Amino acid sequence: MSANNGTKIRLFSGNANLGLAREIADRMGTSLGDIEVGRFRNGEIKVIINESVRGSDAFVFQPISHPVNDNLMELLIMIDALRRASARRITAVVPYYGYARQDRKTRGREPITAKLVANLITTAGAQRVLTMDLHAGQIQGFFDIPVDHLTAVPILAEYFSQKKIKNLIVVSPDAGGVPRARDLAGKLKAAIGFIDKRRPEPNVSEVMHIVGKVKGKTVIMIDDMVDTGGSIVQGARALLEKGAKEIYACCTHPILSGPALERLRDSSLKEVVITNTIPVPHEKRIDKVVILSVAKLFSEAILRIHEDLSVSELFM
Repeated sequence: MSANNGTKIRLFSGNANLGLAREIADRMGTSLGDIEVGRFRNGEIKVIINESVRGSDAFVFQPISHPVNDNLMELLIMIDALRRASARRITAVVPYYGYARQDRKTRGREPITAKLVANLITTAGAQRVLTMDLHAGQIQGFFDIPVDHLTAVPILAEYFSQKKIKNLIVVSPDAGGVPRARDLAGKLKAAIGFIDKRRPEPNVSEVMHIVGKVKGKTVIMIDDMVDTGGSIVQGARALLEKGAKEIYACCTHPILSGPALERLRDSSLKEVVITNTIPVPHEKRIDKVVILSVAKLFSEAILRIHEDLSVSELFM
C-alpha cells in the first residue's frame, strides 16, 4: 500500500496484542509485515525483519501491557531495527501506554517513569506516537515528537446509545476523569456526576462523597482503565446506597489484575464494557464483560497519518 507520494506503508507488530494488530491490518486492506520477535536462550529479545523497509512509512504496533517490561523492550528493539534498516518514518502505535500512572512526583525521591518511557521511545528512533486514552493527557507533553491521542469514548457511546437507556447519568469514579465522563455524557445527552475519593496508597481508594443526582437513575461509570477493580466496585456500591437504579461500568484498558475478576463477578454491576486495546484471555471473559473493538478507529488513524491528513477530524 502506498500514499500519493509513493511511500509504502508497513505495519509491524510485537507479541503484546497480535489479534488486534491483525484486525487493524485487515481493515487497512494489507497484512502485517514479516518480522520475527522472539527470545534468545538467555531471555534477551531477538528481532529479525524479513523484508525490505528502506524508505517505507513504518508503523510499530505494541501496547505496553502485561508483561510490561518485556513488551516495552520489544517495542524499543523493533523501532531500533526499523531505524537501522532505513525506514523513512517510524510511528509507534501504542494503544495502551504502560507506566502512565507514574506521571508526577507525589513524594520525595520518586521517579517520573511515564517521562522516562517517552524518552526511551524517542531515543529508539520513533518519530511519531499514536496512542489511546492516556491516564493523564499531559503525558503528550513528555514527548518531543508529535503525539496523536485517540479516545474510545465514541465507540463506548455508540454501544450505549443502542440500548436507548432512559433517565441516565454518566459518573466518573474520580474528579480527574470528569472530562472523559463529560464527553460520554454529551454524546448520550445524559447528566453527569463524579465520585470524590482519596487514595491512601496505590490500588486502594475510599469513597468520600458523590456529586450528582443518582437516585432512581441508571448509571454508567466510565474510567480509562480497570486494574484491580476496587474503584469501580466500591463506587458502584456507594451509588446503590444513594439510590441508583442499576449500574454499568466501562473503560478503555482492561488490565484486570489481581482480584479484579472476582470483584467484578461478585459486584452489582450489570455489565462491564471494555475495549481490546489489551488482549483479554478467555478465562477472563466472564458473562458481565462486553468487549468492543478499536480496530476500525486505529486503522483509520494510521491511514490518515500515512496520507498526512488530520487525525482529529475522526472525532468531528
